Amino acid sequence: MRRFLLSAAKILVSAALLYLALRKTDFAALAARIDATSLGWLAAAVAATIFQLFVNAVRWRAIGACCEAPLTTGRSMRYAMIGSFFNQTLPSAIGGDAVRVWLLARAGAGWRAATYSVFVDRATGLIALSAIIFVTLPWTLRLIDNADGRLGLMLLDFAALGAGVVFLALPFLRFGLLDRIWATRHMRGCSEVALKVLSTPKSAAILVATSLIIPVLAVVIAWCVARAIESPSSFVQLFELVPPIMLITMIPISIAGWGVREASMGLAFGYAGLNPSDGVAVSLLFGAVYFVVGGIGGLIWIMSAEKAAKGDAPIEVPE
Repeated sequence: MRRFLLSAAKILVSAALLYLALRKTDFAALAARIDATSLGWLAAAVAATIFQLFVNAVRWRAIGACCEAPLTTGRSMRYAMIGSFFNQTLPSAIGGDAVRVWLLARAGAGWRAATYSVFVDRATGLIALSAIIFVTLPWTLRLIDNADGRLGLMLLDFAALGAGVVFLALPFLRFGLLDRIWATRHMRGCSEVALKVLSTPKSAAILVATSLIIPVLAVVIAWCVARAIESPSSFVQLFELVPPIMLITMIPISIAGWGVREASMGLAFGYAGLNPSDGVAVSLLFGAVYFVVGGIGGLIWIMSAEKAAKGDAPIEVPE
């Protein structure tokens, strides 16, 4: 019942925010802005999204190698694509992460190693995203002319950065209470894995490079869909606005970020002196691109050996 109520609440949040974001949207005018050239830009956005998943798969493979959850690039990419499908169909932005844990554990890595690898993958991505927002903060604050918007952005980013610092510092905190509490004990274990990855030059380089490339690719995707509807927003403006919106969308209060992303994008465009309707339209197309890629992941899932496997026994999947 608790899970049902939580899922229902997320559906209501998505529906309410979508209604607020879309109530003034002229869909006929939006459709009129899409032509043959737009389809080319949208195809480029889909390609950039698939490449983004590949970069994420490379990062996950590097992390898995340091926590006894070895992955080949092919398997990591397949699981990432399948995860993208479940991100769109499960009532949380982290539903795909749970599926990745399940797939990797069933493939022989074990539940602990699989969970640690996915958690560290998610945590390092959050830290890198927060760092990018922090570095671009002076320019973003100049772009946003609303005092409440500037304050909210700073508080959100500082909170995310602070959480990242605490996460990485856990192995150095010598409090017996941290080891007695189940959550903090495993959080410390994940932090130790992250530090192990960062202590090896090769894996550290992969981790840092991929973690910085992924948010940049999100901006590229947003820029492609903005070009598809001929929005006047520039790449630089989107680079300043999209990472904070990504951070907000990671809060698991809606279905795959729907509603939260549209409301945030419309608000951000308005704060930056752009047309809020363009922000909502860019967000809708942005979500649609991820939905299409998720559909491809769904086809991979349907044809996968993992779906055909029965029972709880570990499975071996030929590469």
